[in-house]
Amino acid sequence: MRIASAALFRYATLLAGLVIVADQFSKWLVMVEIMNPPRVIPILPVGQAGLNLVMAWNTGVSFSMLRGTGPWLLSGLAVAVSVGLLVWLSRLTSRLPAYAVGLIVGGALGNVIDRLRFGAVFDFIDFYVGSWHWPAFNLADSAITVGVVLLLFDALFQSSDKGKNSAGSEAP
Repeated sequence: MRIASAALFRYATLLAGLVIVADQFSKWLVMVEIMNPPRVIPILPVGQAGLNLVMAWNTGVSFSMLRGTGPWLLSGLAVAVSVGLLVWLSRLTSRLPAYAVGLIVGGALGNVIDRLRFGAVFDFIDFYVGSWHWPAFNLADSAITVGVVLLLFDALFQSSDKGKNSAGSEAP
């Protein structure tokens, strides 16, 4: 369903704002209230898999890539990408990609706040299977991941441009 782009922009940026607030609140809650003193807290053990709360600091980007680059450069890059996404968002007329962009922007800016405040991103969710642990992550990372998956879903299955190159069309 398509709605006016101005209203969609407002809804998607509101979603981004909600992600930022929820991300910062969850980080504060875990960092200050729950992980004092720092420790590993089992949350959802299921056989050999589960979730723990941990206290981890990521000075890089996803999976700690670009570690040591510095918070200002990574923050500037994240803000620039977010501005580009907001420009794209202002042109979108479909809900799914607009909300996906809102999730990505909110997650990116939530992590920028950490980099500027602490010099690193606070991660606290530890997913594991057996002795293998996924790199720790946070709510902002989750919002970015869900947003990217939604954009891929929209591109693959929902796009209004599907069939643009369908059989029967003639080349110029």
